Amino acid sequence: MSSTIPEDHSEKPEPSHAQHQLVAETQESLRNLGISETHAALDYNYPTIGHDSDPIFPEEYTLETNTGLVSQKTLEQIRSHSSVSSTQIGTPANANELNTDLEKGGNGPIEFVTFTTHDPEHPYNWSRAYRWYITLVASALVVCVAFGSSIVTGGLGLIEEKYNVSLEVAILTCSIMVCGFAVGPLLWSPLSEIIGRRPVYIISLGLYVIFNIPCALSPNIGGLLVCRFLCGVFSSSGLSLAGGTIADIWSIEERGMAIAYFAAAPYCGPVLGPIVTGWINVGSHRLDLFFWVNLAFAGAIMILVGLVPETYAPVILKRRAARLRKESGNPNIITEQETTKPTLRDIARTSLIRPITMIMTEPVLDLMCMYIVLIYAMLYAFFFAYPVIFGKLYGYNDGQIGLMFIPILIGAAFALLLTPAIENHFRKICSARSPTPEDRLLAALIGAPFIPIAFFLLGATSYKHIIWVGPASSGIAFGFGMVLCYYAVNNYIIDSYQKYAASALAAKVFLRSGGGAAFPLFTTQMYNRLGLQWASWLLAFIGVAMVFIPYVFWLFGGRLRAKMSHE
Repeated sequence: MSSTIPEDHSEKPEPSHAQHQLVAETQESLRNLGISETHAALDYNYPTIGHDSDPIFPEEYTLETNTGLVSQKTLEQIRSHSSVSSTQIGTPANANELNTDLEKGGNGPIEFVTFTTHDPEHPYNWSRAYRWYITLVASALVVCVAFGSSIVTGGLGLIEEKYNVSLEVAILTCSIMVCGFAVGPLLWSPLSEIIGRRPVYIISLGLYVIFNIPCALSPNIGGLLVCRFLCGVFSSSGLSLAGGTIADIWSIEERGMAIAYFAAAPYCGPVLGPIVTGWINVGSHRLDLFFWVNLAFAGAIMILVGLVPETYAPVILKRRAARLRKESGNPNIITEQETTKPTLRDIARTSLIRPITMIMTEPVLDLMCMYIVLIYAMLYAFFFAYPVIFGKLYGYNDGQIGLMFIPILIGAAFALLLTPAIENHFRKICSARSPTPEDRLLAALIGAPFIPIAFFLLGATSYKHIIWVGPASSGIAFGFGMVLCYYAVNNYIIDSYQKYAASALAAKVFLRSGGGAAFPLFTTQMYNRLGLQWASWLLAFIGVAMVFIPYVFWLFGGRLRAKMSHE
């Protein structure tokens, strides 16, 4: 006899669609996905703020699971013999203290959010063509920012005339923006980890565009210098975050080629400045037009960058966790980034104190950074050496002098043509054995000798009876060596300081910008005092001394890092 008593649906409501989905992964499914007792190596893009110790779930931001949730308890069971413990992960009782977004009253097990299988929000799953488009946009952003730093070099005489200042003060309008490149990342890098890449790009680049207006209209040199410095601070988000954006969208296995092409951007960008503004100077003799052109370029790039969706996985998952908490009513659904609420002191320690500490205590990092500083400073030295050389010898105007920088771009293009072969060689090493950071130095071994060769050639051909092709061709050698060395050393720093790679790269940017700002201040005087030949040869001899750095580390890097590195 069947019962006629109806079911009480008010007491047993049908679970919502969201509640149906909130099922965490099992031990078996996680093991099948590659989760083991051993922690995975940290990607250099991993959030640095608030994580001084090894993270609990380092795979969270790249792993794709079927359910999109991984329970704390399941992780503990898999890694019961490793350093993971419930005290490290946090207990359900204190879940509400971990992040202000979590609702009060949660007392269940913590569940970490991950991407789901074939997740359309995961940047790795975007089409290859679209990811290359984003790579090109990020590279164009860096070119735009670097272009803005060197635009004044096409019309230093205009600055001297308009503001009645010396050549040294006119040169300072270039150097002071490069100083801003050293300061800005201390703000933009930690902010991007908290709110994401896209908002930081929009805010900072919007301010960069705006501050080109007072640069164009400034009635005195003081106003111009202040606004140029602020332009450097605001535009530096492009220099500090664009590499991270590329790392966001490419897996470690695919990233090398994209980073290789991107490596040319911060060095090719400044070369375009004197090429463009030199002819603006010749055609119009208007200093303000330099800044209007830069404003238009920066504005166009800002729009392209602003149309790119958020790429930073921790922020994408943090937003998803907030949505799931709201839909399910479970306040314990979080990301690992939310397990720590960073204080201002934490942010300062990670973004400011740690890079400076590494500069003071890591000789390996210092030597590699000084090599990059030298190359970057020599690039900016070209901007003030060429006007002296080609102005004195051939009487060229600013537009013609700007054309002499094109060989540097040609040399950089040759380096990019060689890069795929270097990447293929590195992949073969990876398939044969575990790679070491020293394996990344092959490009520097090839490119390093070309830096001093460029300056020896420049000095040897700086005579009036030698056709202009001689000194101009030195740019080909310099551009070739510059891109290869930067690409190799950048990867070497990342691989050598995996856990603190972000801080090591911040130290590199800080020192590199300092060198780029300092060298222009004495380059012109050096060429006038020492002469066209010996000024170039002095730089060449310095380059010869620095050539030994990549070779020494290639041969003895493992032992040197073991003895000298504290990280």
